[in-house]
Amino acid sequence: MDEHLRQLLKIPYDRLDAINQVLLDPDMQVINNLLSVIEKYGTPQEINARAQQARQLPNLLKKVEQTHPEYLKDLQWLADQRDQQAFISVPEYRRKVLGERADSMRFADEFAVTLEISAYQYFPWIIEIARRAIADRSLMPGRFIKVRKMKEQEADGDLPAIAAAMEIVGASYVETLDTKGTDGSNIHLGGPATITGYFGGVGQPNHYPLKWVDEFLYYYTNYGVRQVLNINPGTVLVGYLLHRLGIDIEFKISVFMGNDNPYAALWTLIGAKLFSRDDGASPLIGFNWSNSVNNETIELTAQFRKQLGFEEVVRFEHHITETWKSIVRQPYNRRAELVQLADHVANISAKHEGGDPEIEETRAHPSDILDYFRDKSEVIASGDWDALQQNFMDKFEALNRTAWALTECGLSFVAAQKLHAM
Repeated sequence: MDEHLRQLLKIPYDRLDAINQVLLDPDMQVINNLLSVIEKYGTPQEINARAQQARQLPNLLKKVEQTHPEYLKDLQWLADQRDQQAFISVPEYRRKVLGERADSMRFADEFAVTLEISAYQYFPWIIEIARRAIADRSLMPGRFIKVRKMKEQEADGDLPAIAAAMEIVGASYVETLDTKGTDGSNIHLGGPATITGYFGGVGQPNHYPLKWVDEFLYYYTNYGVRQVLNINPGTVLVGYLLHRLGIDIEFKISVFMGNDNPYAALWTLIGAKLFSRDDGASPLIGFNWSNSVNNETIELTAQFRKQLGFEEVVRFEHHITETWKSIVRQPYNRRAELVQLADHVANISAKHEGGDPEIEETRAHPSDILDYFRDKSEVIASGDWDALQQNFMDKFEALNRTAWALTECGLSFVAAQKLHAM
């Protein structure tokens, strides 16, 4: 290696001074506009305090009572099952898979893979998978991704009910805000006929990053929603800035960002490092890879993720299964590749967005990414409600197949932490 050539990559400190001049210039309109949106909600300390209060389970339950009181019985049942330890413990699960061998095996807990499911659209689905998990002695996800219209789920009570359920089971969850190009703001997107618009990203044009901040802070302060999906370089940057200012929001980068190589990942993580807090914290807590990445790309990125101090901060979220329709060529199943990674790459999330291909192809209504954008009323009127729930159950089964495969190889997982005792 030519070390002289490598030294040419060093960034002079005056480049950082130039960036600070832009950020601190009192006449810089892009920063002033962002600060104006934040000021509507108060100081960072006031904003965080409101969010923390909103996130408390009793306050979420009050909102459920106001919007959909019928859900309270289900939430109480879920809490009761947790308290009665109705769900299988991790040691019990390992013995179920491995028999007596499990008692003497050392599992790679330092490389535990988070069991992730997407998309969790409607509150009743968690009750269905909880009943299945109790009956089958299987595992509940440790992470749930939601891709549903925020205003719709706020109106019908699913928003606070799901937030409450996440508090009860001990799982993290991510919301997808309404502020994005699919609402008509991106002139290139008009449905499947103009799908090439996605090649430039879903889009958050013009003033939309500010609208995104406004929407995020609304749900953060009113429902305690802390993590959202991020699909655009502009909103990634304002997410960094919000966190740098002291607002304790978090985000995960979407597969629609198209990060499909280690250099794209390096650019994203350089930005995260540039705006990280003094304690090393970053709002970037999930990095969703493009479906086209291979294991080598993830391994190369893990090297500089660790060097930057983000190994425990930024989770690699990798699709193991995908919806049967409208996003990838099928069959698509990356479980075997995950098992190869999971003994040496830390902080991976195994995302299950579809059932296993051999199951999906038997369904009259296989999973479809376009179902995420349908109105609930239209889903019910079309007669597809049960089919969409079956799609979710198929994803749940795929997630449990992944947990089984990991366990067979002495690897570890993160399931719902308040349900499955270690």
